[in-house]
Amino acid sequence: MKPHSSFLIITFIGLLLSSNAFAQTSAAGAGTLLRIDPAMDALVPADARIEKLSGGFAFTEGPVWHRRFGHLMFSDLRSNAIHIWDDAEGLSTFMQPVFEGESETSSVGSNGLNIDSQGRLILMEHGNRRVSRIENGNTVVLADNYQGKRLNSPNDSAYRSDGWLYFTDPPYGLAGLEDDPARELDFNGIYRLSPDGELELLESGQTRPNGIAFSPDERTLYVANSDAENKVWMAYPVRDDGTLGTGRVFFDVNDQNETGAADGLKVDVDGNLFATGPGGVWIFDASGKHLGTIKPDEVPANVAWGDDGSTLYMTARTGLYRIRLSTSGKIP
Repeated sequence: MKPHSSFLIITFIGLLLSSNAFAQTSAAGAGTLLRIDPAMDALVPADARIEKLSGGFAFTEGPVWHRRFGHLMFSDLRSNAIHIWDDAEGLSTFMQPVFEGESETSSVGSNGLNIDSQGRLILMEHGNRRVSRIENGNTVVLADNYQGKRLNSPNDSAYRSDGWLYFTDPPYGLAGLEDDPARELDFNGIYRLSPDGELELLESGQTRPNGIAFSPDERTLYVANSDAENKVWMAYPVRDDGTLGTGRVFFDVNDQNETGAADGLKVDVDGNLFATGPGGVWIFDASGKHLGTIKPDEVPANVAWGDDGSTLYMTARTGLYRIRLSTSGKIP
């Protein structure tokens, strides 16, 4: 081997080792913390602990903090229920069942939850294949079809400051997914719904759109792709009129083997992403650098800001978890 070749190999190995020199995993209560970049220390305190609040659920999803009542609401998708976690009162059930009827799949309840500007609960419903609102104890249907064809199974949502609701519509509420005979649309869409009820298709080319969140300046829309064959987070430029430009891959985790896909996500006030993915909640800065991962004892599917905005709640399979951070996010 030529001398310069040996030098290049040694240099490459040195760079590879130095790039991971900071990486460390530490126990943190009901889980562990993986710190990859020193910048994570400004977001997750050195003494941060993951806390398990409750367990015994079928599949938790869609958490949202209700500012008016000071509690967390979340879905138990496969138990067809919406629950409340309150620090003073503990666990209670807000709604069960969400879906009434027959289905070939157990994923019939609500998935993502949101709160509108008037404090009303917004549901992404799998079994009923619709977006709905709870108002004075009644369910109001906001959208259940696009151009006369039934939606697949609305999954997650994000409000823009102009009042439009952006949401994703993969096929997870259908037993046969894309091949289900009840499926009426031949794509999995990203939509927006106006305050007046106008439904607009924004994107039909993403294979399995799932979690969704805006950057703080609302110029970028992040959308997780929970396709096992293409596990990525996409970033779409948002035009002045609220429509989307051509998306780009923000981060690719197809090389990861841990359980979990690109799923629910939230963005903090500085534009850092907290996105559920393989093994835990992946933390990225706005440039797409992976800073570290919050890894509760169960793999999380979704997250929400709560309390004063600096607590990250995590719905993870059969359990509900949280961790208190040094950063914060916007509560709807």
